[in-house]
Amino acid sequence: MTTRRGFLGLAALGLAGLARGGEGLARKMTIDLVCGNLGVSADLPTAVDLAHRHGFESVAPDADHLAKLADAQLADLLGDLKAKGLTWGAAALPVEFRRDDEAFRRDMAALPAFASALQKAGATRVGTWLPPGSDRLTYIANFRRHADRLREVAKVLGDHGLRFGLEYVGPKTAWSSSRHPFIHTMAETRELIAEIGAPGVGLVLDAWHWYTAGESPEDVKALSNADVIACDLNDAPRSVPVDQQRDGVRELPAATGVIDLKGFLSALIAIDYDGPVRAEPFNATLRTLPPEEAVAATARAMKRAFALVA
Repeated sequence: MTTRRGFLGLAALGLAGLARGGEGLARKMTIDLVCGNLGVSADLPTAVDLAHRHGFESVAPDADHLAKLADAQLADLLGDLKAKGLTWGAAALPVEFRRDDEAFRRDMAALPAFASALQKAGATRVGTWLPPGSDRLTYIANFRRHADRLREVAKVLGDHGLRFGLEYVGPKTAWSSSRHPFIHTMAETRELIAEIGAPGVGLVLDAWHWYTAGESPEDVKALSNADVIACDLNDAPRSVPVDQQRDGVRELPAATGVIDLKGFLSALIAIDYDGPVRAEPFNATLRTLPPEEAVAATARAMKRAFALVA
């Protein structure tokens, strides 16, 4: 799926059966739309409309938009969300915890307002990603700093009823490019979560990172639903060895068959995962399409992926 014609052809195949259970699939997880992942710029009402018209089941909440709404406006938005059969997915954490203390403290000061806006709207999930290396901090020093900072984040989110997911970055090309490699596997991320020691902290599982980390469906089956906050789906380019895959060059879900999405999704079903599953293809061709076409192509790709476990 590397050409515009290919993407348009994918969209033209139709969206019948995308809805939960439409293909006989027993699952609790939702097919989620995150417009930013597709290179689509859309405000929250537009994203809700796109999600509904293209058969998605949840949509990422936008705390900045939600915070600006009066009570009556928020009630209207939530009513529209319900009428369209949609729920909230996961929001992205707006805290820069990877750099200097000044940036971290500045963003932490604004976090309660962010969390309050999500809580008021009924959203319950927030996620972020972990850097796979550092040129300055050793693994242990980096681990301690992440545990301390993310513990603070988890407390604020937890006080507002929000669960918090951490995503590791798996490709060898990413973690080996730093002087000091850092967390890049599920097991290491779980060690960090244990060190944080706060309730409601779990994993953001990305099929790309799961694949590049050399993990299996059994690794996912060893988790519980409570361990997983959000999930991302994608595929990898053909004819590229796993250790040479680069994080910013991906494909839409089920486009190439390189990543074992059947095994990945089957394992999520086995643990009764009930959260959002969103496409994160980081694909240059997709980003050239008009918003409507990009969302349509993504919807069809997600349908094809979920059909693997129907």
